[in-house]
Amino acid sequence: MPEQMTEENLLDVLQYISRERNIPFEMLIEALEAALLTAYKRHFGSEANAIVSVDRQTGEYKVFHRRIVAEEITDPKLEITPKEAGPQYQPGDYFDEEVTPKDFGRIAAQTAKQVIVQRIREAERDTVYNKYAAKLNDIVTGTVQRFEQRNMYVLLDGKDEAMLPLSEQVPRENFRINDFIRAYVLDVRKSPKGPSVILSRSAEGLVQRLLEFNVPEVEDGTVEIMAIAREPGSRTKVAVRSNRTEVDPIGACLGPKSSRIANVSDELRGEKIDVIKWDPDQTTLIMNALAPAKVLSVELFEDDGVALVIVPDYQLSLAIGKEGQNVRLAAQMTGWRLDITSETEAAEARERYLAERAERQAEVPAAAEAGEAVEEGEELPAIDEDLIRKLEEFKRERLSE
Repeated sequence: MPEQMTEENLLDVLQYISRERNIPFEMLIEALEAALLTAYKRHFGSEANAIVSVDRQTGEYKVFHRRIVAEEITDPKLEITPKEAGPQYQPGDYFDEEVTPKDFGRIAAQTAKQVIVQRIREAERDTVYNKYAAKLNDIVTGTVQRFEQRNMYVLLDGKDEAMLPLSEQVPRENFRINDFIRAYVLDVRKSPKGPSVILSRSAEGLVQRLLEFNVPEVEDGTVEIMAIAREPGSRTKVAVRSNRTEVDPIGACLGPKSSRIANVSDELRGEKIDVIKWDPDQTTLIMNALAPAKVLSVELFEDDGVALVIVPDYQLSLAIGKEGQNVRLAAQMTGWRLDITSETEAAEARERYLAERAERQAEVPAAAEAGEAVEEGEELPAIDEDLIRKLEEFKRERLSE
């Protein structure tokens, strides 16, 4: 950028910036005019009707005192008669009189440089924001740059910084400075310091995107991901269905010799991925979600959102999973609270649950009745003692007549 901004090179600079930074030329001109007006008012006066115009052909900038042509003058600073303005002006027209100060050029040059620098900075921020806003809910790659307060900062495309908060990191994953990383774009925000890109390694969307990259049938919509339940770094369950009867959704996701799902697991640093078949029937879906355990029967209590699940005795620990993980993921995926019991204890468990359920249902009307009594008591109007006294006096007077 030239040290001495002149009218001759102003337009060249603005056009160059417009091309290089992809900023509309007219937007630069309008920003410059607004900045020049502010500079004029700061140095030469604060007339409300002053305007600054930059010639689009020559780059020449001028300050004008703008008045409205009017038959009757109420404020000479804002209005002018048709006679004073000239025969070419009609009432209601603007009359602009040039008042450009002699030394305005130096101030204008400094202001132009400031506006250009500011617009470049804003354009760069907008470019970065728009770039990653378009990648929201997608995967990006980068290198680990630094750690601050346990938050990880990642350099994307060698120049754009993004943050992987501690809350979105996977506890079992360890990254070091300069390590390559792939992450999910969770959010993109605008801030006074520029755009903020928030990444995640724990989001369920990361698993979905990785499946789309590795399974062509998922990418083209032949196989559809219906639900994902995840405990990041440990295990994920994915429910899929096929939109074509001849395509096996589970087989498509696994791939030849389970190579496709293995690629996804490797990207997640060894996280186990269970692929199950989606079914609109809730009973069947719950049975599928508890795989690899075999389920004998499922009884649904929709008003409670509870499913009583009976499994063979030898499958009970498998159905529950290590530290309850399998049943937690199945419940997360299906949206049901799963009460799992063995075949031997099924009758006793069902009887116990029904008794507890009946007790809860009996408590509800009693609580509602008590609540209504309290509510009614609260709604009683305050006693107007003066009104009662007057009624009593009126009653005595009528009785004495």
